[in-house]
Amino acid sequence: MAAERTERSGGAWRRAGRIALDALLPPLCLSCKAVVAEPGALCAACWSKIRFLAPPQCARCGVPFEDIVPPEGSWCAVCHAQPPSYDRACAALRYDDASRGLVLAFKHGDRTDAAPAFGRWLARAGAILLEEADLIAPVPLHWTRLSARRYNQAALLATVLGALAGKTVVPDLLRRRRRTKSQGRLGHAERARNVRGAFALHPAHGALARGKRVLLVDDVMTTGATIDSCTATLLRAGARAVDVLTLARVASQD
Repeated sequence: MAAERTERSGGAWRRAGRIALDALLPPLCLSCKAVVAEPGALCAACWSKIRFLAPPQCARCGVPFEDIVPPEGSWCAVCHAQPPSYDRACAALRYDDASRGLVLAFKHGDRTDAAPAFGRWLARAGAILLEEADLIAPVPLHWTRLSARRYNQAALLATVLGALAGKTVVPDLLRRRRRTKSQGRLGHAERARNVRGAFALHPAHGALARGKRVLLVDDVMTTGATIDSCTATLLRAGARAVDVLTLARVASQD
């Protein structure tokens, strides 16, 4: 009984502290900074603009089917023509004008406070992938970029996912052994060349991926060149399969 009273008392103090803090520093919308009900949330106006991805979509790469509703499990034309090396991929939201600022602020603008909300979106979008994963690993940054940015946004997402699902997270399973130029302005073929051979398994984890289904986490998927390079590295290391979960993805594969 005493322990229950102590727990109830502690909960009451935490709620009181939260109310006092919100009065002094009210939680703000992750996007537009309007006041919202709780930290790490979007206001109603910003929420309505975000396009969360859901079926129908390619069962392999997760790209949404725009004008057709094919049978469940269908692949898009690109995956039929050239299947990716990973098994399955999905993303929480469409990377477009409405979401770009949100993603870039998280990636480059120190908005690490968004990680818990983004992690919840990811967990919902990739529930099946998350359930079947043996371990979770983020796409790594080169050490020079990590030093400048001070955090790896993909590793933050992976850590939140691991905590939500009770899965093992290995933040340094992969390492980026050379600094590649930014993929932003490169075409599909240039992106693939840019990251070819750029990744390696961390020496400390030589056998960790062997026989495992690895869930690879990143912030944005565009052409998939970075993901393909990471996947190839994991498969060479003996991973049984690689699935991919990203916060956002470009809906077109052109």
